[in-house]
Amino acid sequence: MNIADKLYVAIDYRLTLDSGEEIDKSPAGEPLGFIAGSGQIIPGLENALMGMKVGDSSRIVVEPDDAYGAVSDDLLQDIPMDQFPEDVEIEPGMTFEAHGPHGPVMISVSKVNTADDTVTVDLNHPLAGKTLCFEVNVVEVRQPSAEELAELADDCGCGCGSHADGSCEPSSSCGSGCNCGG
Repeated sequence: MNIADKLYVAIDYRLTLDSGEEIDKSPAGEPLGFIAGSGQIIPGLENALMGMKVGDSSRIVVEPDDAYGAVSDDLLQDIPMDQFPEDVEIEPGMTFEAHGPHGPVMISVSKVNTADDTVTVDLNHPLAGKTLCFEVNVVEVRQPSAEELAELADDCGCGCGSHADGSCEPSSSCGSGCNCGG
């Protein structure tokens, strides 16, 4: 059976940047499962997998526009320093978990502005603007179970996991990188 829309797919994968730096991989014996065509994985990877079957392996290169998008200056925000823990010296590169309207959001410190006691944070997805290289092996292709379909119906299908309440608001609900499009 070839990968097509509405089929359950499981892949073993290794993700690297085009520099070769490993970013992520599926744990041994725990492939990544998703329903094809539902937007649960980035579009560039999903599109490249279409038509593959169990046992197929491939190296798939995904450009930023088909992954987490370009870096957006609109997602840089200044936050008052008193919104950060008092016992931590804030430095560029640090990451914090903030509370967004629909759950936790990861933010990264870009700059500390001592002149006005603010911190510039970056809400872009950490992989925004990056070319992603996947080594994939297709391990399962089948009809999805009723339970898998029910889980999919609980959110908008963007894969961020922040939509269990049925809402679907791009960026504000998932932080940056959701790209669910509402």
